[in-house]
Order: sequence, then structure tokens, then C-alpha cells
Amino acid sequence: MLIRSGPNFDVKTVASVRLPLAAFIVLSGLYLALGALSPPPTVQAVVNKASAVVAVAIGAVLINGVISAGLLWLEVYLHRSDPEPHHASNWLFPMIRRGVLVFIISAAAMVSLDILGINITPLVAGLGIAGLAVALALQPTLGNLFAGTYVVSEGVISVGDYIEMSDGTAGFVMDVSWRSTRIRTRTNNLVIVPNSHFAETVITNFNKPEEPVNMIIPCGVAYDSDLPRVEAVSLEVATAVREELPEAEPEFEPRFFYQAFGDSNIDFVVVIRAQNRLAGFAVRSELIKRLHSRFATEGITINYPVRTLNFPEGFVAQNMAQLPGGTGDEAQ
Repeated sequence: MLIRSGPNFDVKTVASVRLPLAAFIVLSGLYLALGALSPPPTVQAVVNKASAVVAVAIGAVLINGVISAGLLWLEVYLHRSDPEPHHASNWLFPMIRRGVLVFIISAAAMVSLDILGINITPLVAGLGIAGLAVALALQPTLGNLFAGTYVVSEGVISVGDYIEMSDGTAGFVMDVSWRSTRIRTRTNNLVIVPNSHFAETVITNFNKPEEPVNMIIPCGVAYDSDLPRVEAVSLEVATAVREELPEAEPEFEPRFFYQAFGDSNIDFVVVIRAQNRLAGFAVRSELIKRLHSRFATEGITINYPVRTLNFPEGFVAQNMAQLPGGTGDEAQ
């Protein structure tokens, strides 16, 4: 009943240990039967070594089956906890399974050689030197591999996320492979980023912890403006954009904040929330257009960069060449 109940962890575990356990029982029976026949010592020694080698092989198969079942359970659990498609799991888990299999086979082979009386010290030393040489030669590749594993296991980014890196690279994640991550930019170009670069840069993920994103639109008005009126008009325009634009987040209440006394204007920001990063560009554009039109209708001035000079009372403007330090003194 358990084996036919479905592809869950218990079923896979039982299926993986059933054959090795049956083989171990058969091997134990044969070993005991041969021992009951009281064979010569030389034959008994051969039987002992052969039985030990077969037992090691059975143990290797058993361990590999249990670990494979555990990895399958982990993969299913990750997909259930996050139903979004993870293209990285197509290469990550198979690669882990192959790595575990190679390690188990290597360990079983060395144990078997030791049981047979073969000196494995030179072999282990040679493998260590060869492994070091391979690791040094493949250092960039291994760096990308481990970084890709980190990206997938930590859930930093997922396929479809809009991300922005500290070097200015921004776009949608198309795929995460063992060596690199492919990003489609807003200009519809494909950027291939080595996974090791993710460990050395700051990444902003606009889809996490949630997809809606706040858009902060800076602006400014002249110093002689009616500031309460400016705030009321700006919030009215932002509320209209929120209600009429499908890209805007309908549950978010727009906000208004004065920021600073600028050189030409009193600076402020309007905060409105978009459904996602891509929708934010449309929301920002529409809000700027409506603010500009409404300010023109209300007579609210947005100054160009200007400077106002206040001269002392009684000051008479003179030709700059006649002022101290002017070109007139230099000519003399």
C-alpha cells in the first residue's frame, strides 16, 4: 500500500532500500551457508573479502538511494512552498545527485581496495594533487557554480524578477544557469552576468518582498506659491491617477512631503505606488503630465533655475569694468 500510494518521500525511501536490503539478506544467507560447510582457511579468507566487498557495494547503493530520495523530497518541498517555476532546479538537483553518486562510488572503491589489501595511500595522494590542480584550473568556473548554487538556494532572485545591480545593469531575469544569469534589459537586449558577480555586487530586487513598488516623483514650486494649495492640488492629481490608471496600486493612499528650500523652488515629492516596477514607468509619466497641466491651470509656477540678487538700498549699478577688480583696473 505504501509503495503504491504516490511519489512521496516515504515511497521513494522504501523503494530505494528494498533492493539493497534484499541483496544484503541473500548475501548474509550465502555467507552463513558457506561458513557452515567449514571451507579451508584460504577459501574462507577469499569468501570473507568477497563478502566484504559486496557488502560495501550494497551499502553504497543503499546510501545513494536514501540521499536521492531526500533530494527529491527537498525539490518537491521547494516547489510546493514557492509555486513559481524555478529553471535552476533543472540543473541544480541533477548536478547534486551526480556529485553525490561520484563521491559514494569513489569512497566505496577505495574501501574495497583497502579490504583487498591494496595500498591506497599513493592513490589518495595522487587524487589529492590532481584535485588541487583541477580546482586551480577551474577556479572561475567553480566560483560561478557555487555562486549560482547560492543564488538558487537563498532565493535571492527568481526567473521573471526585475532586478537592478549596483553597476547600473537592470532588467528581467530570464534564466539562472550553473555558470551565468541572463537578464533582459528594458531596451530588449540580453545581458549575461557571471554568477560570481552576484557575490560581489549589491542587487535590488523589485519583486521582493512584494511586487508593488513606490514611485517617488520630485518637483518644486516658486517661493511665492501657496504651499497648502500646492499640496492639496498634488494629492488630488495623484489620487486621480491612482483611481484611473490600471498600472497604479488602488489600495495605496498617495503621499506628499516638502523636502527642502532649493535654489529656485521649494522642493517636494509625491509618493504613489505602482503594481510593479515596469508599471511604475507609466505611473510616473502620467503623474508628471497631469501635475504640469494642473499647475498651469491653477497658476502654480515651477521656476526655471534662477538667482535673485538683492542690492543694498541706494546702490547704483555701474559698469562692471569700473568696479574695483574689474577689467577697467586691469587695463590701467
